[in-house]
Amino acid sequence: MEINNKHEKCTICKKEYTSTYAEAMPGIKIYVCESCLEAAKNNFIWICMSCGQVYIRPKKLVISRLRDSELLKAYLLCEDMQIIQGIDVCIECDPEGILRYMDTQKMAMEC
Repeated sequence: MEINNKHEKCTICKKEYTSTYAEAMPGIKIYVCESCLEAAKNNFIWICMSCGQVYIRPKKLVISRLRDSELLKAYLLCEDMQIIQGIDVCIECDPEGILRYMDTQKMAMEC
């Protein structure tokens, strides 16, 4: 995370203004206020890079539902970290794409 002189609305809560940001992709800055940074201790936070939708889920709930052993291992290693992840698309901006992806994953697991 970096700090600059410019204050923008927090990308996550869209309420507080902050100067703390990270560049998620070239030219795309994610501003994060102290409250949302604190929330990232107990929650996984995902931000859709296409539409800006924010998803916040309790870490314990996400970890308990994982079936992929490699992903489970990765998330368990990150359990004590504050992680805010950017995702390419979400169910809000590309519902058909998400459903196609889930169908592909389901078929791959059945093979």
